[in-house]
Amino acid sequence: MHDNRTPTAVLLHGWPVTTGHWRHLVPALEAAGVATIPVTLPGLGATPAPDVNDYRKAALAERVRTRLAREGVTHYAVVGHDWGATVGYLMASAAPESVRALVVEEEILPRVDIEIPPAGRSHYPAWHGPFNRAPGLAERLVPGREAAYYGAFLQQSAGPTGLDADVLHAYVEAYSAPGVLDAGLAYYRTRSEDVDSIRALAQRPISAPVLAIGGRHAMGMAVAEGLAALATDVTLVFEQSGHYPAEQEPERVNNAIARFLHQHP
Repeated sequence: MHDNRTPTAVLLHGWPVTTGHWRHLVPALEAAGVATIPVTLPGLGATPAPDVNDYRKAALAERVRTRLAREGVTHYAVVGHDWGATVGYLMASAAPESVRALVVEEEILPRVDIEIPPAGRSHYPAWHGPFNRAPGLAERLVPGREAAYYGAFLQQSAGPTGLDADVLHAYVEAYSAPGVLDAGLAYYRTRSEDVDSIRALAQRPISAPVLAIGGRHAMGMAVAEGLAALATDVTLVFEQSGHYPAEQEPERVNNAIARFLHQHP
């Protein structure tokens, strides 16, 4: 049974990475006295369980909350990257008594209409959303070409500093597993339902304090600006990062998150 007296962070990574995204953050938080629970959302780099057929982010948030409650974890922060941050936001909205703080790394929530700043627009891809949502297209073109498909997105979205070559290879390998392509596409094809979920919350912003983290060469200030109507936030933009600040500027990100979580135990 989990000891809820220990500060705890639930870590939710996004697409197309794995829990390897947290390889620097986990030991740093543990050293700072924060217990960590990395969670892989269905299909994000691992073959989804047979019973998973609902990829609406509200349904995934409920799934994670149910798992945590079953394990006795009832009081925690959520650190979310990309899709993991949307799921984390919905967890904070549905269970304010449980989610004490939220870190949003590199995510603009569905429904939020905001432009990525120029430095980010020159790197962060605009093609993957429409491509992933187009019915049947990725299913015909990606199998057997995973290295080109995921590799192109990872390399472009990482910006000038890039990602470690071994890590990038590991991500491509993980997303080549059976069922992962279809699951990943499903995250994008529930957009209308996800927009409705976020729209319904616009009149009641979450109460949990939020740390918004953006990479200069990706979403940057748009992360915090997109949250302005939905939460009270603190903003940090990491100057050398693309879409993966926790990997690209780990020491600064580790310190910022650890400090924030200790401020909101």
